[in-house]
Amino acid sequence: MTTAASASSQTDNFWSFDFTAPQPTQDSDILRQLNFIPGLKELLMLRQVHALEHATVWVLGDTSRPLNFRTTGNRTASDNDLLGGLSTDQGFYLYGQVNPIDLQRAVRIALNRITSGEWNLAVHPRCGTNLSVGMLVTAGLALSAHLILPRGPIEQIIGLGIAAGAAAQLAPDLGSLAQKYLTTAIPFNLAIEEISATPDIWGRPAQFVRVRWLEH
Repeated sequence: MTTAASASSQTDNFWSFDFTAPQPTQDSDILRQLNFIPGLKELLMLRQVHALEHATVWVLGDTSRPLNFRTTGNRTASDNDLLGGLSTDQGFYLYGQVNPIDLQRAVRIALNRITSGEWNLAVHPRCGTNLSVGMLVTAGLALSAHLILPRGPIEQIIGLGIAAGAAAQLAPDLGSLAQKYLTTAIPFNLAIEEISATPDIWGRPAQFVRVRWLEH
């Protein structure tokens, strides 16, 4: 889910996104081997849809001339922070003012680019994953500081401040890693079916990009 902009720059350190390249048949292979697990296909599809949602937001940002620019690998990517998304195992909702024709074009460009090697399009800094990871890191560090430091109010306040500062530094990278390895997957198995204006489950206006699963 995309909520608040940029793709992380590739580096040669621990946080690098240049580990093993995704394989086009990896999710198909998992599904064939473990198809007895209930809900596995829906989970795999949700991860791929999530990546396509992020890639689409990036492409729409490239074409809308936003104010925020960041580097994604060897390309310059931009983000339109007026757009948001919500993924499901059937497709994703896109929120914001987007021309339907532009969206049609952007989704297809995004799918082509992300499956052709621009893996970093799957990761987005405004994804809800980053917020969740940030909350977990903050809570963990705050609890550790509370248990380790003396119980005096000054020491505890200092500990909380240090925990909050450390969490703010760690959360973006940890959130990106969580997206890359847990909540997204390159959408090799997705085909675009249709795009329609429809409210989400809460009645909010949105455009829904419906996809279907392709076997490899």
